[in-house]
Amino acid sequence: NNMFVVMNEARLGTGLQGLAIGTAAYQAAVEFAKDRLQGRSLTGPKNPDGPADSIMVHPDVRRMLLESKAFVEGGQAFILWTALHADLEKSEDAAVAQKAKDYMGLLTPVLKAYLTDKGFHVASLGMQVHGGSGYTEHFTASQYLRDARITMIYEGTNGIQALDLVGRKLPAAGGRAIMTWFGEIDAFVAENSGNEAIKPFVEGLADAKAKLQDGTMWLMQNGMANPDNAGAASTDYLNVFGLTALAYMWAQMAKVAQAQVEAGSTDPYYATKLQTGRYFVERILPDADAHLKKMKTGADVLMAMPAEAF
Repeated sequence: NNMFVVMNEARLGTGLQGLAIGTAAYQAAVEFAKDRLQGRSLTGPKNPDGPADSIMVHPDVRRMLLESKAFVEGGQAFILWTALHADLEKSEDAAVAQKAKDYMGLLTPVLKAYLTDKGFHVASLGMQVHGGSGYTEHFTASQYLRDARITMIYEGTNGIQALDLVGRKLPAAGGRAIMTWFGEIDAFVAENSGNEAIKPFVEGLADAKAKLQDGTMWLMQNGMANPDNAGAASTDYLNVFGLTALAYMWAQMAKVAQAQVEAGSTDPYYATKLQTGRYFVERILPDADAHLKKMKTGADVLMAMPAEAF
């Protein structure tokens, strides 16, 4: 038991490390993109007195930066939300402490694997924003990419985290943790379903949760009948879980940001937060559907080929 306490602490720290490297890579990419002049805007020059526009005018550069920003900020909220529950494990209220303990067990493999996967993805996008210069040692992009890659390997590879999630954490205590998680999301959706201003966030969360619940039921029905099905589905299932977790974080952030805007705040922080969250809901969260469809194909296509055919 003591060994797993130490390992879980290290896994949470590794998830934070992957996210932190991605954050640094994103910040470096933004700085580069604002300074780098190349080409002209598709809708006409934005820097007519200069030799070229900054690459910030190009939609595909903005796609990479917004994808990075949405993952980074959603991941930061997920880290802090999880840390809160680590503190609540020490609550004198037995029910609160038990819920927090259940969540820490359930979410540790998700946080470790999903945030390191996406931290590496963000570092890769950061290098892409830099173009060929990202491969040189003049910029930090290549160092961030190398540093991010190891986080997906140590403290339990991300494939092992996915197996831990579906094999140990989901069925623990009769599935109590995952059912509590579903109930919390359902309560948030019910409470905020009438808030038209954040409707896309609430509906996106509800849809992601429904897909996660669908995937969970599929695992219960097919994983026990054939353990290879659970193994084959595990990584895609973890990705659906990660997307749902970030959808929950973005819905909560959107609720707070919208309330500040409606209260008269002119701080651009809140408007920017809502814009970033909108990108997550419209351009990232739909990936949950593809992951669910892939996991439901089962193990046959993976296990049918003989080893010598590879």
